[in-house]
Amino acid sequence: MDDPDRVKSLGRPHGLPFRIGKLGHVVLNVRDVERSAPAAMVPGGMVFLRCNPDHHGIALVGSMTAEAANVELNHLAFEVATLDEVVRARDHLRRHGVAIDFAGRRRAGCQLAVEFRDPDNHRLEIYWGIDQIGSDGQVRPPAEWKGAHSLEEAIADPVRGQDTTLHDPARLKGRITRGEIASLRSQ
Repeated sequence: MDDPDRVKSLGRPHGLPFRIGKLGHVVLNVRDVERSAPAAMVPGGMVFLRCNPDHHGIALVGSMTAEAANVELNHLAFEVATLDEVVRARDHLRRHGVAIDFAGRRRAGCQLAVEFRDPDNHRLEIYWGIDQIGSDGQVRPPAEWKGAHSLEEAIADPVRGQDTTLHDPARLKGRITRGEIASLRSQ
């Protein structure tokens, strides 16, 4: 679409089953991360920067080995108001044939998310429930991070203080129990 006037006339798509509340955070790939979280999190480590109570607004991933070739943007994340909206976003993407890179709970920040690519291959995330950092600077210790590789697992096994009760639990088909999660982990 090369016509700027046509772009200006575009509106919000109708009928989406979720509503983005804000741009949540930006994650950039970088070559040198002096201060990083444990390297086990991501090869090269990560640094989380913030300007409000969100766990991170900008994250730097030490994954680049050379000067950027316009690949420094890791992903854009968009916050929604409810966990139900994350589930609806995932279901909407699936119905429209969009490949999902990740759905579940990330470790640092503990947000429940669905991650996918836009038509130009930019990585995007729709999330809910990111940890909040108070003025005292206290963060959830890494020992309390619980990654989950599905929304069902993340909902069934929440982190301390995270209410994963859905307003519409029927929407989550195939919900698994805590016992099933323990069984999966022991395999």
